[in-house]
Amino acid sequence: MDRELYGREAALDDGGLVARLCGLTRHGVARVAYEHGDDPPVTVFTGGRGTGKTALLKEVRNRYRGYTPLALLDCGHVEPPADHGPGWTPLTGALAELAVQFSPKVLGAAPVRFPRLSLGLVAVAAIGWSREDDERARRDLQRLGPLLATVDAARGAAAHWVGKVLTKLAATFAETAAPLAGLLAEATVETVLEEVFGRMQRSAEGWYGGYRNAGGRGKAGLQQLANDFEQGGRRRGEAEAFLVGALTEDLLHAYTGFRRGSRIGRPLLLLDDAHEPLGRQLVEPILRARAEGRRDRLVVLAASRVRDHEALRQATRLRLPETAHRAPCPRGTSVGSGILAVELTPLSPAQTRGAFDRYDPAGRTPAELSRAVHRLTGGRPLGVVLLGRAAGEAPAHLKPRLTPGALLDLTVELREDAPPVPVAPALLAELLPVSRPGPYAVLAAAHDEESARMLAHARLPSESLDGDVALRVRDRLRAEDWAASAPGSRHFVADPLLRALLLHRLRFEDGDHPRYAAWHAVHETLRRHYGPGPGPYRLHHDLALGRTEDAVTHLRTTFPEPDVLGWLGKLRFVASAPYPRERGATGPDPRRAVALGQAPAGGRAPAGGRAPAGGGAPADGLPAGLDADAVELHLSLRRLLHAVWLLTDPLALPDDEVADRLAHELRRLSGRHLSGSGSLWDAATHWPRDIRAWREPSLPPGREDGV
Repeated sequence: MDRELYGREAALDDGGLVARLCGLTRHGVARVAYEHGDDPPVTVFTGGRGTGKTALLKEVRNRYRGYTPLALLDCGHVEPPADHGPGWTPLTGALAELAVQFSPKVLGAAPVRFPRLSLGLVAVAAIGWSREDDERARRDLQRLGPLLATVDAARGAAAHWVGKVLTKLAATFAETAAPLAGLLAEATVETVLEEVFGRMQRSAEGWYGGYRNAGGRGKAGLQQLANDFEQGGRRRGEAEAFLVGALTEDLLHAYTGFRRGSRIGRPLLLLDDAHEPLGRQLVEPILRARAEGRRDRLVVLAASRVRDHEALRQATRLRLPETAHRAPCPRGTSVGSGILAVELTPLSPAQTRGAFDRYDPAGRTPAELSRAVHRLTGGRPLGVVLLGRAAGEAPAHLKPRLTPGALLDLTVELREDAPPVPVAPALLAELLPVSRPGPYAVLAAAHDEESARMLAHARLPSESLDGDVALRVRDRLRAEDWAASAPGSRHFVADPLLRALLLHRLRFEDGDHPRYAAWHAVHETLRRHYGPGPGPYRLHHDLALGRTEDAVTHLRTTFPEPDVLGWLGKLRFVASAPYPRERGATGPDPRRAVALGQAPAGGRAPAGGRAPAGGGAPADGLPAGLDADAVELHLSLRRLLHAVWLLTDPLALPDDEVADRLAHELRRLSGRHLSGSGSLWDAATHWPRDIRAWREPSLPPGREDGV
């Protein structure tokens, strides 16, 4: 059954990129003209965590399995077998696994056999054997059984050939003064050829005559291959690259051999995490051979989390929607020009809406919830799907009042055979797979590298034994393709979704409800760092602690100054503070009542462990000594601050009444300012428009890029 992969139609449709590369529609229903003739590019899908790379490769596998030979390998997770010999490396292990996956019979065609690869891996397996440890040789040979079974299922899967190989090796040891890799490889290969390979398959040995110094002699090439593999370093790299060529040669022979013409479509090699070293070891020999004019018929689809990987420097770059009907990839003189790098684009708001409709077909959640989730996630498919499932599985009585923040507090069933898991930790673990996310959660409250290092020194002293914690966190975020301290973000963790998840962990996973000790300690530390004056950073952390009156007072005292755009920018930044939510709160957001000049329901103040002065009736908590005009201005700015705080919160839903009140307050303020009325009036016009368009309030108001 097909999975629903929103926004990936350009790759998966019957006339999409994958079909045009492999020559088949999904499930082998019909042939498709090859877009690139006999020279398909290596296609690399790029994107950060949660952008759907793995899901896309798995869906290709599900749709084409049984119709054309294919194999899927995660280059970051090739597990070494227990007690393996020196002939096993991640590459040799991967090649054996790929051959086994490629080998099953597909519709209308015989199984693919891998005699060339089998001989090469048999040869290199022998390099670590000795006369004192024939048990290691036995284990290594038995591990090759599934691979040799692709040559002859009956004889390769049987165990009798292992004993004959060991007998031949014993004789070889007796005739030599020292165990030499080449001689052992020759003895092993000879026995395997006799015991497993049929007459027609033995000619595969001759392919190794093209190896270095072989002079056209297959056995000499296999001996040299084993010697080079044992030598390590550059020579081992050459041997491993030749083994990759053996895999592609065996696949090519399946299409051009005795029964050529009986196969339709091309074989598919699917490589996840191809940015890992193993991915490059597998792909680079294929690219080099193609650059030299060799044609192999293999379609390579890879996934890379690193968009700017050095191996992609010469690639042709396209965005996924651009490949729906045509994906040009002109080949130049460089090896890397044979790569087509396809960036996986975020889901659109409409596609996010489609995902929510799938999980909540009755439409019982708020109409704007999917769009708010799109704003929070940036259209990242993993976040959209997980939060959509959480909305669909939410209790019926909660659905009408769900917000993105409330979704993070829920649980979701990821597997039918496992209990539901909390949404926020599950999503964080997928997006940032680190063993200890605690330090990342602490530093997510910081604004730049300087404040992060200060915070790490103050709050994470036990983490600094092996270097600067903030710099280690920064480097890990960069390695995971998460922007840290991105220009203009004013946050050490720049991505809104990752930052929201880390701050959620900081607030709710300290086990100290309702004091939220970790949250308070971190924001108090930053508040002191930016003190003692009421600057925007200090006031930002005041709001994170639930204290609003100092911010309102500062906005009032600086309001008459001529730099109105600077004042608006200060308001916008202060109000971008994370809101100190209560877990599982289902009532109205207290900020809404304050923004509308009302008392919050039940008289409850915005949460934070300490009631801000702005949490009571509108006239409560006023500074002493204000005249009537100053009181009016103070109350107006209190309403304005809470309106911006609520309307720009990525964990909240939009509110048209509050947006209208925002415009009203800004227009009134424009009439009070002696020189900057134009900017305030423009903000009254454009900020509500920006907010309704799910953009950050623009500066100057109306600026198209929303900065």
